[in-house]
Formats: sequence, C-alpha cells, structure tokens
Amino acid sequence: MPRLAAASLAGTAIEFYDFFVYGTAAALVLGPLFFPTFSPVAETLAAFATFGVGFVARPLGSVVFGHLGDRRGRRPVLVLSLLLTGASTVAVGCVPSYGTIGVAAPVLLLVLRFLQGLGLGGEWGGAVLLTAEHAPARRRALWSSFPQVGPALGFLLANGVMLVLSAALSDAEFARWGWRVPFWAGGALALAGLWLRSSLTESPRFLEIDDHARVPFFEVVRHHGRLVLLTAGALAVGYAVFYAVTTWSLSYATERLGVSRTVMLLCVMGAVAVKGALTPLMALFGDWYGRRTMCLTGCGACVLWMLPMVALLATGEPLLMFLAILGALLAFVIMFAVIAAYLPELYEPRVRCTGAAVGYNLGGVLGGALTPIVATALAERGGRVPWGVGVYLTGIALVSLVCFALLPETRPVPVPAVEPVGG
Repeated sequence: MPRLAAASLAGTAIEFYDFFVYGTAAALVLGPLFFPTFSPVAETLAAFATFGVGFVARPLGSVVFGHLGDRRGRRPVLVLSLLLTGASTVAVGCVPSYGTIGVAAPVLLLVLRFLQGLGLGGEWGGAVLLTAEHAPARRRALWSSFPQVGPALGFLLANGVMLVLSAALSDAEFARWGWRVPFWAGGALALAGLWLRSSLTESPRFLEIDDHARVPFFEVVRHHGRLVLLTAGALAVGYAVFYAVTTWSLSYATERLGVSRTVMLLCVMGAVAVKGALTPLMALFGDWYGRRTMCLTGCGACVLWMLPMVALLATGEPLLMFLAILGALLAFVIMFAVIAAYLPELYEPRVRCTGAAVGYNLGGVLGGALTPIVATALAERGGRVPWGVGVYLTGIALVSLVCFALLPETRPVPVPAVEPVGG
C-alpha cells in the first residue's frame, strides 16, 4: 500500500502540476500575450475562458478513459492519461504569442488546454480507483487520500516555479519567455511519472469482475444518472472554492489591490501546503466518523466562511489574506480528503471508473470552469469589497450542501481486528 499510494500521489501531483501551471499563467500573463486587442479586464476574462475549457474537457476524458478503465483495467488509464497531459503541457509552452501568429495563437491555446483537460479527466479515476480497490476497508479513506494530496503538491510545484521565475526575471523577460519554462518542465515530470507507474499492478477488484459493461457510460446514465448529478452538484462547491482562492484571488489581488505577485503567490502557497498536510488526517476522520459526515461538515463551513473570506481578501493585508485563503481551504479539505473513498463506494465495480470520474469531473465544470470568470466580472462591478463573489460562492455551497444531504453514507461496517498483512 505505501508503494502504491506513493506512485498514485506522484502521478496526480504531476498531472495537476500541468493543469495548475496553466491556471497561474492565465491569472498572471496569458491575457496580454494572447488577447492583446481586449481591454485589461477582457484580457483576464478571455484568459480565464481558456482555463475553463480544460474543465469542460474533463467529463469527456472521464467517459473516454472511464470506458478504458472499466473494460481494460485501471492501470492503462494511468499511463495514457499522463502521456496526453504531459505532451499537451509541453506544447502550450511552445505556442507563439498573438503578436507572432495572430489569431492562431489563442486557437492553439484552446485546443491544447482542451487536451490537458481530457487527460486529467481520466487521471483522477484511474489513480483513485487503483488505490481504493487495493486498500483494506477499515482504512480505505486514509489510503485513498494520498492521490488527493497530489493536487496540493502539483499546485505548490507549479506556483513555486512561477514564483522563482517571476522573482529572478524582469516583467519583460517573464512575459517574453519566462512563463514558458514551467510548461516545458512538465514534459520531464511526465516522464518521471511514467517510470514510477511502470511497476504498478492491476486492481484486484477489477480482476474479480466477470461481466464487464459493454458501454459503461450508457449504463451509468441509465442506472446511476441521479447519483451522477448529485455527486456533481455536491462537489461543485469544492471546485468553486479552490479555484476562487488559487486562481481568481491572484488576479484580483495583483490587478485590483496592487498586491505584489510574489506576496500573493506566497499567501496561496502557504495555505495550500497546510491543506495538503492535513489531507490524510481528515481522511482518517472519514474512516472513523463517515464520509458523508465529513462532507456535510466541510460544506457547512464553506457556507459560513465565504463572506468573511472576501472581506479579509479585500483588506490587501498579506496576513489577513492568508487567513482568508487558509480558512477556505480548511473547509475544502474536510470534504475532499474523503472523496477518493466516497465516490468509488457509491458505484458498483463494473462501472465504477466511469461513474466516479464523470461525477467528479462534472462537478469541476459546475464549480471550477466558470468561477474565475464570474468572480472577475462580479469583482469588477462591485466596490473594494467584492461581496458579489462571496454571495456567489455561498450560493454554490448551499446547493452542494443539499446534494450531500441527499447522498447515502458509505463507510464500511467495522472489520475484524485482525487484518491481512499490509492492512
């Protein structure tokens, strides 16, 4: 289990590095380079629109790679999704700017972002299921949480590279070539991830399935459609909160409040580091108290924190901004630490890869794709304190709270004290 968890963690960290480095670039530099004919606000909105395309692609990736995972196994999904995401990320770093090739530049950016999202849509389901289906029932949430630490590590790595480059280079150098370096580095990381995953064994639960679904997606829609919609609605708040504080807040603080790019990146990275460190502990609570209980608690905390969060962000004071982001991510991690165990337990094994991944990534469309765009527009129309953003996020949290309330608890019944070796 430790070796499997480490390989899954490393893979998700690399894939989310690829995804997050684009989000940071969209907040800091892509607007002027690829949409220079727009106003400053419109540049940011257009850059965030290309960011959102990745989320739209993720459910499609869930269907494509979910079919592979339910028909051929979880392991092939991990390899192919990592190859696709890594190659797309390197290519983004090679796209010439609008000034060089004109309108072809943003078009290429959109296509490559779509391919990034397609690969990531398959990654999560494969990595989580391979870990969850190997794990002993009594500690399934704990072991399954390690792939969920990957996004935090990927974010820290992506923003750490951006932070070093933005500190070492002038604004002109960063805009000319510096922003491309993290995308090129994604290729080397993808190769490292493929090496780590080359020795993984197939899920024993998949090998036990005798009757594989012919078209898993159709079966999910036919027999589990309500469950998919409820899980997507429930997870929307997590995506909305995470991308509000890690993507929109960067743009808002640097452009509207005049906060240094370096200071804001440090605030966000510090909060994400705490969130990543606490993920296994929150997952252990999920094994003790139940998945649904943790999700309801975290979602309720989001409802209460969104308005105080935007008030603290609007101060422009680094410590208060850090506290705003930290509070939001603590509420987030209470929910998402147990999701890697919760979603697979909701679906039967023969369609689990498709069902869990589609529900998870459809939640990303509902909560993550539009949040930076909507938040930017609301903040632009409001005063110094973007109350509209707080109301928007609170509304999403309330919808998700209702969806979580309609889902069942899945925590397995207690198992005997003596477990197999490795448990």
